[in-house]
Amino acid sequence: MSSPRRPGRRTMVLLSVVILVVVAGATSLVVTHLRRGPEPLTVRVLVITMFPLETAPWLAHESLPITHVVPHAPEPLRCASSGLCVATIGQGKANAATAMSAILDDDGLDFRDAYFMTAGIAGVSPRAGTLGFAAWARWVVDWDLGHHLTPRSAPGVPHGYLPLDDQGTNVFHLDDKLVDMAYDLTKTLPLADSPDAVRNRAQYAGQAAQKPFTTVCDTVTGDDYWSGVELSETADYLTGIWTKNQGRYCTSQMEDNATATALARHGYLNRYLVLRTASDFDQPYPGQNAKDTVTTFPGAQPAVDNAYLVGSTVAHHLLTRSPR
Repeated sequence: MSSPRRPGRRTMVLLSVVILVVVAGATSLVVTHLRRGPEPLTVRVLVITMFPLETAPWLAHESLPITHVVPHAPEPLRCASSGLCVATIGQGKANAATAMSAILDDDGLDFRDAYFMTAGIAGVSPRAGTLGFAAWARWVVDWDLGHHLTPRSAPGVPHGYLPLDDQGTNVFHLDDKLVDMAYDLTKTLPLADSPDAVRNRAQYAGQAAQKPFTTVCDTVTGDDYWSGVELSETADYLTGIWTKNQGRYCTSQMEDNATATALARHGYLNRYLVLRTASDFDQPYPGQNAKDTVTTFPGAQPAVDNAYLVGSTVAHHLLTRSPR
């Protein structure tokens, strides 16, 4: 169910449409320049979102009048003359890998002095975070690469998980200094909350008094959209395996190993940040049907708001520095 429990996906389509209409109205007076010129566009910070709900706050709050079309990418980049660009790459690892490869291979873009940052929503373990909270990842771990066995068919195999040989994409360790910088810049920001999030988190043990906060913990990527206590514990277990017990699972999503793979193969992994904010818990509360956890997203609005608030704080700082 909710492995990469991030977006409000299908059930949030209507909300996405509403936000996009608002954004369209807010940006209708901005002149958009469609470019494909002889000189490459210099990108200083590439913000990576997955779907319109995540992209909308960037379009609403940033001036991004330059539209750069990338062949074979699902959406054009929206950019500012400062070098801030936003790319919407699609959901799931296949979309993320192909879109990022197309973007990074585009001769019309200059990434020599660029930083890269995923700013998206996610599921969260109630043991590690809360709705609306923001997490900077040091480790990005793949859920899918391995053997997931039913406990009955594999007695003695912890969580029914047998690792697959390392394919070079199973785990990525992001640059610690860059992660520390991002956290230090954002750890005291007052984060948004919502009545829906407050009501939902009160159903979980130890969550009633929680408020959104910013922290550092790690993320698991999987195309399998899972939900449940046992599967959450599996995510924690495989995070320990692949990080040699250095990582701490907290968020689940569907793209970040694919994005990291593309960046690593282009030599940019040490410039990559992953920010995930929680739209929902990765398991039901006592008495709740697990099916409901993959169709309702009580923390969606604060998660989207906080992904922009926290992400933009770091993005604007990165515009002032060079990675070289």
